[in-house]
Amino acid sequence: MNVQNHAMICGKRIAFYSHPSKAEWGYEKEQYDSFALIYPRDYDETKKYPLDVIFHSAGHDLYSTVWCITEKGNHDIYHSPDDMFSLILDCRANKNDWWWGGCDISLDTYDETKRGVELQPVENRCIATVNWVMDNFPVDRDRVYAVGNSMGGSGCIGVGLRHGDIFAAIKANVPAGARHAADRCCLDTEAPEGFTIPDPPILVDYSSQIDSWSKGHDVLYTGMRNKRYAIHGFWGLYGHQNNNDLIAEHNDLIHSIPAREFRKCDAYPVFTDATTDDINPWLDEKNGADSGQVNGYFHWEVIADTAETLEMKLWLLSNDQWQTRVTLPAESTADLLIRRIQNFKLGAGEEFKWTLGDKGGTSKADSTGHPSIDRITVTQAPQILKLTK
Repeated sequence: MNVQNHAMICGKRIAFYSHPSKAEWGYEKEQYDSFALIYPRDYDETKKYPLDVIFHSAGHDLYSTVWCITEKGNHDIYHSPDDMFSLILDCRANKNDWWWGGCDISLDTYDETKRGVELQPVENRCIATVNWVMDNFPVDRDRVYAVGNSMGGSGCIGVGLRHGDIFAAIKANVPAGARHAADRCCLDTEAPEGFTIPDPPILVDYSSQIDSWSKGHDVLYTGMRNKRYAIHGFWGLYGHQNNNDLIAEHNDLIHSIPAREFRKCDAYPVFTDATTDDINPWLDEKNGADSGQVNGYFHWEVIADTAETLEMKLWLLSNDQWQTRVTLPAESTADLLIRRIQNFKLGAGEEFKWTLGDKGGTSKADSTGHPSIDRITVTQAPQILKLTK
């Protein structure tokens, strides 16, 4: 990597890098790309810091994305907290190297030759850059996040969802299409024989049903549900908007899920078919809610994860915890599956016992060893879910 220059932005150090492509990334000919790394405000090389990996929109490039960070309300998702590194990637320097898996920018003319599970050069470059930053800077590898807006939202889902070995969570603002992610993770296609991916990052998605770029969002919601991957989705009539305050005028819950607090080394629950889910406008256009959510109220904290016991505090968001115009539900019943377990390992179909408050029973792990419980009820009052062998 070649350091081009160092500067300051919003009181924080920023370094710009350029580099040639590597043969193993798969580009037909060598090209040069750039990225920027913004340091934490209190940077101390003896500490470790979380890392935001930022995917810009189609209307921006590396340098204009940096400029957005100087203005509140200008692509707010690019504005990482002060206690984090921010890695800003670029895909505008070279033709046909955009985040949509290397495909044409028009979602109606998706390049069929670039579908499937094989990573395209742009994806290989992104992952290689993230790994280089983690190898050369004091990054907390359990707290690496993918975030993006519009095309960058599509890119952070498409690249991030496949790499649960790197990313703890993904936060996508009005992502422009989900075909890339669906193909790479086989959300609606049959996986090739032997194909597997790590437990995916937790996905927080906020989109708008009146945004033409959200076409095909039903594939994401249906695929994540069928695969039992964790999605916490929000929507509203705010169009292709990137300003947090303007989005909140239609849905003020979009930041209630603390995506940047999740850790890759912690188990997490996946909720499906919750009684509190609103009717999704991409799945039922006629009856869909103007503003709504799927799994938007669930919260959790890992208490213990040992060889014999898994304990997790579960609760629903309350109006004491989050200022919202919504009347928050007192309880919600959903199917539950737990992923990213570190120590409480189960075999396929293995039985376990569970308790939640004064409820309990016996259940089984699924075919991949993930514990699963049908129709469990979570309340605003925190309760401890305990699993034992």
